[in-house]
Amino acid sequence: MIVKTLLAALVAGLIAGVFTTVAQSARVVPIILHAEEYEAKEPATEQPAATEGQQHSSLEQPATIGDILAAFSPITPAYAHEGEHEDEGGIMFGMSRFSGTLLANLVTGTGFSLLLTGISLLIGYPITLRNGVLWGACGWLAIHMLPAVGLPPELPGFPAADLHDRQIWWVATVLLSGAGLYLLVLRPEILAKIAGLAALAAPHIYGAPQPADISSPVPAVLGAEFAVAALATALASWIVLGLVSGYINDRFLKSA
Repeated sequence: MIVKTLLAALVAGLIAGVFTTVAQSARVVPIILHAEEYEAKEPATEQPAATEGQQHSSLEQPATIGDILAAFSPITPAYAHEGEHEDEGGIMFGMSRFSGTLLANLVTGTGFSLLLTGISLLIGYPITLRNGVLWGACGWLAIHMLPAVGLPPELPGFPAADLHDRQIWWVATVLLSGAGLYLLVLRPEILAKIAGLAALAAPHIYGAPQPADISSPVPAVLGAEFAVAALATALASWIVLGLVSGYINDRFLKSA
């Protein structure tokens, strides 16, 4: 039975990984490519008169065939000349951007699926088609949304605090958020719900590490677009993961 449960989690994670890659290619990747163009330039000291009052929003620029193809290019505009004298290159082990993204999302989706399955077995609350959305929403809140309150998704070229400090804060926030959501959603006791709220609030009261200098060549409106697109894509992916996991569990595991 445990083998079938793990296989079901693997299948659900792979499906979610493919969905994530398609969703990211539609919106997240084009924003990253746009940000890399700013990152490659020196900050301008004076704005041309013709562009005054214009917002640097990627939503104002309709996608063209070239933009769509650029999302699958192995070399981004910002790094077009990096490694040009080397025999081999690419985003990751010589892969194209799309191939590297797909591989990373397949691994990540599988990991998240196994994590959900392990937690469901540990607490004795199985994932079904009826509660799959709830499982997905809680996973998104704990791993993406609540940590993003202190450390929102960052574009290339955006300032950031020390990586080690951010990793520690992020891991602590995910663990406390997961524990807090469990106490709030699954435990009926009043004290448990109070403890859950305290666990959710604790990392944000402490505060996430922030950079000393917040200047960046990338427009802030582009960073806001990226944060919204990344979080929305992650939410959709978690919902798909929860629903697919619930469907597989209901369809194949219960009948076994």
